[in-house]
Amino acid sequence: MTDAAHRRVAILATDGVERVELTEPLNALKKAGMDVAVVSLTLGEIQSMDDDVNPAERIAVDLEVADAHAEAFDALVLPGGTTNPDKLRLNEAAVAFVRAFAEAGKPIAAICHGPWMLIEAGTVKGRRMTSYPSLKTDLRNAGATWVDETCVVDGNLVTSRNPKDLPAFCEKMVEAVSRSAPRAKAA
Repeated sequence: MTDAAHRRVAILATDGVERVELTEPLNALKKAGMDVAVVSLTLGEIQSMDDDVNPAERIAVDLEVADAHAEAFDALVLPGGTTNPDKLRLNEAAVAFVRAFAEAGKPIAAICHGPWMLIEAGTVKGRRMTSYPSLKTDLRNAGATWVDETCVVDGNLVTSRNPKDLPAFCEKMVEAVSRSAPRAKAA
């Protein structure tokens, strides 16, 4: 196992993100000693939701996606909430950010509706995945093998179905980031 303390992880989210699908992975990564940045469409704060429709806490944004570069991170987390990835997948910079992680072979952890971003980035073909059940057809149409399991690990990709899966999702996400090769340090 590689030292987790030198890892930097991006969580890509915007207004409508399911609160616990952002905060629980963020806390698990920080507990493992990792540096975590919330990346969004604009600076400021994003509105998180509970149960997809009830406004919850506002969450501070660390970096605007237009200024973010996958090379500066070791891994990516894609939380759900239906409106969060639906807004993100319409933004070219957000889609390119996700695609860059996939092309670099860096760990990506996506939960609930988060895999919509992976579909939009064209990175699911041939992958074994899970998601919120309503994405099953979308994932299959994009070339993934969809399964109804708590947490699926396919190489560097970790996926889960919903907030009830967060304990397994967070554990497998931290493991995937910890065992990956660290990003090259700037000279």
